[in-house]
Amino acid sequence: MAWLSSGPSNAALVNNLKSHGLIKSDRVAQAMLGVDRAHYSPASPYEDSPQPIGHSATISAPHMHAAAAESLLPFLHPTARVLDIGSGSGYLTHVLANLVGPEGKVIGIDHIQPLVDLAAANMAKSESGTAMLASGKVAFVRGDGREGWTEGAPYDAIHVGAAAREEHARLVEQLRCPGRLFIPVGEWSQYIWVVDKGEDGTVKREKAFGVRYVPLTDAPKR
Repeated sequence: MAWLSSGPSNAALVNNLKSHGLIKSDRVAQAMLGVDRAHYSPASPYEDSPQPIGHSATISAPHMHAAAAESLLPFLHPTARVLDIGSGSGYLTHVLANLVGPEGKVIGIDHIQPLVDLAAANMAKSESGTAMLASGKVAFVRGDGREGWTEGAPYDAIHVGAAAREEHARLVEQLRCPGRLFIPVGEWSQYIWVVDKGEDGTVKREKAFGVRYVPLTDAPKR
């Protein structure tokens, strides 16, 4: 029902996603209601479809952000540390920050500096985003997300917002025990994989559903 979830406002979009069963929990609904997509999507922010944000990148469709947040929700506790790889516009980074407590931390990483700057500027459009940046609850950094971000590890949850050719073992290594990785994998045929690391360090992988993401690639050459 994703194609029927668009709305004339942020609240209408979120309510439609919830009524169609794409948002299942009140926590995720409230987190998404607290972030106006118009601050992050330059055109058609309340359509349930991907939108270009420049530099061959997109902001994913709202139903995909809802799916990621719902999947990671059991690991988004008050003190959780979260890594958002391919943070792009910064939208999901803000939503994830709403889902952890005041002592939690969310790091958004992108390999294109203008997108790192864009995400921070987008967050600063709201009072809550400005406060999160000022407190250090949210930080945006430039780096190769395929290598994770060791400075903030271990992470309770890792989200990857672009399709990887492979799972990337470094990301699993940076998960806490327990922790969860949500990652699209594949070049032509892409699927979301949910990777769980147990308290004893054992790793379980579940192939969830088919998707279509832009690829996780090298930074563009200047």
